[in-house]
Amino acid sequence: MTIHSSNPFAEPDDPPRRFRGRLGGAVSLWTTGDTSERSGLTVSSVMVGLGEPGRIFALLDPDAAFTEQLQQTGVAVVHLLRGGDVDLAEAFAGTAPAPGGPFRLRSWGQTGHGPRLPGCSAALVRLESARTAGWSLLVEAVLDEVHLEDESELEGDRGLEHRRGRYHRA
Repeated sequence: MTIHSSNPFAEPDDPPRRFRGRLGGAVSLWTTGDTSERSGLTVSSVMVGLGEPGRIFALLDPDAAFTEQLQQTGVAVVHLLRGGDVDLAEAFAGTAPAPGGPFRLRSWGQTGHGPRLPGCSAALVRLESARTAGWSLLVEAVLDEVHLEDESELEGDRGLEHRRGRYHRA
């Protein structure tokens, strides 16, 4: 993992990346693996497709350890991060240090799909397909299970969004 000293999204000569940054989006944390080997990645390029079964689409970094492990395991947990989870988002994105690794920042449960962060809305997903899309890997996964937290109890800490290279509380 590389810790960036500057904003990796602030590339003025890359108009598509700058356009994407203006779209903004909910910040999700994808995790996979078991207690012996696990990995995760912060992802904000995500879309959910309704249907039976529902599907989730995401653009992943093809060089990330998480992406390789997802393709090996075929399953993952997709967490919707809250406003108070900026430290997790930055650690799993590789933009902030996490001594001992980012999984040491919180307590995790273990599911058959990977590590699950208690208290977050999350979906257990199964990889269906992956293909190159520009500089990213476009993955399509089936939503096997969805667990929604009661947002009325979160006292204004509903969600974390990423826009123009910065995190914002929803």
